[in-house]
Amino acid sequence: MRSTVRSRLAAFAGAVLVLGAAPPAYAQGPSPKPAPKATASATRDASPAQRAAVSAPGIADTPLMGWSSWSLQSTTRAGVNPSGGGSWLTEERLLPQIDALATKLKPYGYQYVNIDAGWSRGLQEWDTISYDGYGREIAAPDRFPHGMKWIADYIHGKGLKAGIYLAVGLNKTAYGEGRTPIWNAPGCTTGDIVYGDLRTTNGWDSSYKIDFSKPCASQYIDSQAQLIADWGFDFLKLDGVGPGSFKSGDNYNNVADVQAWRAAIDKTGRPIRFLLSWSLDRNYAADWRANANGWRIDTDVECYCDTLVTWNNSVKIRWDDVPAWQPWAGPGGWNDLDAVDVGNGELDGLTEDERRAYYTLWAISAAPLYTGDDLTKLDPYGLKLLTNREVIALNQQGRPARPVTPAGTSQVWGVRNKDGSYTVALFNMGAFPATVSAQWTSLGFSGRADVRDVWAGKPVGVRDGGISATVPSHGTKLYKVTPRSAGTGVVGYEAENASLAYGASIADCEACSGGKKVGNLYNGGAVQFRTVVVPRSGTYQVNVRYVSGDPRSITVSANGTNPVTIAPPSSGGWGLPATATLPLQLKAGTNTVELDSSTTVYAPDIDRLEVAKSPLR
Repeated sequence: MRSTVRSRLAAFAGAVLVLGAAPPAYAQGPSPKPAPKATASATRDASPAQRAAVSAPGIADTPLMGWSSWSLQSTTRAGVNPSGGGSWLTEERLLPQIDALATKLKPYGYQYVNIDAGWSRGLQEWDTISYDGYGREIAAPDRFPHGMKWIADYIHGKGLKAGIYLAVGLNKTAYGEGRTPIWNAPGCTTGDIVYGDLRTTNGWDSSYKIDFSKPCASQYIDSQAQLIADWGFDFLKLDGVGPGSFKSGDNYNNVADVQAWRAAIDKTGRPIRFLLSWSLDRNYAADWRANANGWRIDTDVECYCDTLVTWNNSVKIRWDDVPAWQPWAGPGGWNDLDAVDVGNGELDGLTEDERRAYYTLWAISAAPLYTGDDLTKLDPYGLKLLTNREVIALNQQGRPARPVTPAGTSQVWGVRNKDGSYTVALFNMGAFPATVSAQWTSLGFSGRADVRDVWAGKPVGVRDGGISATVPSHGTKLYKVTPRSAGTGVVGYEAENASLAYGASIADCEACSGGKKVGNLYNGGAVQFRTVVVPRSGTYQVNVRYVSGDPRSITVSANGTNPVTIAPPSSGGWGLPATATLPLQLKAGTNTVELDSSTTVYAPDIDRLEVAKSPLR
């Protein structure tokens, strides 16, 4: 999971084994991996593969909502962690948070309590881990004197769901010189489940890598899953997972671990929501999607400073990083952006505008909404943010938005809602107030539309063609827009029907319009649309439908003049198209619009060009 708090709390290294009594027996740009097959979806820019949920219906049909302990554990704020990093987490401190979640936020859909790293570690000595007689982590007695089943029962008694945390691999201190027996696996010991050279794994190298070619290996995972199921937990966060977590190479490929955990959870018969962390490699998104109900897309949002977060630490990078993951979110599994700490401005370390933008991005991204704030000290503004039913409903419909304008300080994000309306968010990432404008044609419709300011909770009125607003620095405007007509207001031009030059070539693309795209736009490779017709001269909104597995730039020009280079984010994979929008000056009649790469860096593949029927007003 984590960065530093005692160097991510001593990098989970050097722990001391504490054994308890054995429990009872219940106990064309190249892609690193093939792109997933994709089909068009009901939302304009989300073209995900048709992927089945990996869990029982109801387990992860919508994004998770709740609270997590790590933000408070990670802060250096005076008095919060009195015995050093991570020491906030105790039974005594946790129970008031559970009570506050039940009374303040549960009525709005927040229900999960995630007990993060440290629950099995000594309060004074982070490096001391408590285990049962089978190498399975159990509650540190000085943190949780009543044990984890008692805690889960307490959480359930409040009508909430209980979550717990483990790191991937076999913790080095659980190894016990290879002699520790495996529960319910006669003849198996910890020496029978790891590689002979004791190679390490996870984001901190705190565990030995498990060799799943050995039959005892999966039985160890089964035993851990059964223990947390018997305690009554409803949620498991598996941390330090790779590829990702800032590690690469075979030692850090934990796909087999994730598969084993998926199977083990299913064997328990208990519906346990399964989340992977942290900063997962998107090239393995199909593996995460196939086996888990959520996956962290980025590093920790916490600042490891005297507040919970800061805007510049890692809140704002989510605007850059989430678009590439957008196609993978849907019922059964969600893109996890980490905690949304907006409940107390003084503790959070953010302005009110930043707090609202932060929550807005999480909400419209269909990301899990779990806060890490001290729920006993929410301020009135934070409580309003966390309990806005209209914003929560946009999140829980499970349709992630994505940007339709190139990355920059003024951004427009949007998605078509289940009821046929659109969510439209304007963001100002710059240092000064700015006017941000959204054109309806960039979102997939045209003409007049009824607009509602979601955060203000009131109608704005009818707007024709788009909307503009002055947005404060690091702020947002959030609208629900209901078109009055069904027209798209654009004319489409397929890339495979255009003129190609300098190596550009046509390739199959199941999710693309017409089932084709144009790639190999490299070192001068170009696609030229020679029959773009508009009624009169002016500036027109132009939508570039592109496909890429990573951020790439492309130069767009009309009639050989005024070239504009755009750098849209990854579309999410080499078979998944997305849209970037830009204004382009066109003349009355026939125009030639060219998209090309004039450098030795590949441009994104091109699916289609869409040009508004009328110029901008």
